[in-house]
Amino acid sequence: MKAASGFRGRRSRTFRRALEAVHRAWIFAYVGRKQKKRNMRRLWIVRVNAAARANGLSYSRLIEGCGKAGIELDRKVLADLAISDAAAFSKVAEMARAALAA
Repeated sequence: MKAASGFRGRRSRTFRRALEAVHRAWIFAYVGRKQKKRNMRRLWIVRVNAAARANGLSYSRLIEGCGKAGIELDRKVLADLAISDAAAFSKVAEMARAALAA
């Protein structure tokens, strides 16, 4: 009942409804933790793609070039670079472009 204290209506007052509501909430919380990881990765990819296109590359070419150049930055770090330090991201993009050309 304590876990259902913030719920509305009978879901917070009657034991059976509260139990059902809390179990359902726990299921949504579990699923939500997985979806949060997916959503963050999608956000990072969108940010990296936008910054890559500003530097004359597509997202896939940037990732391919980073792999060939041996740049082991994940999408989270690349997205952070794209937002906070555009000059550093431009250098990474140039290194990726050079690796693609070679």
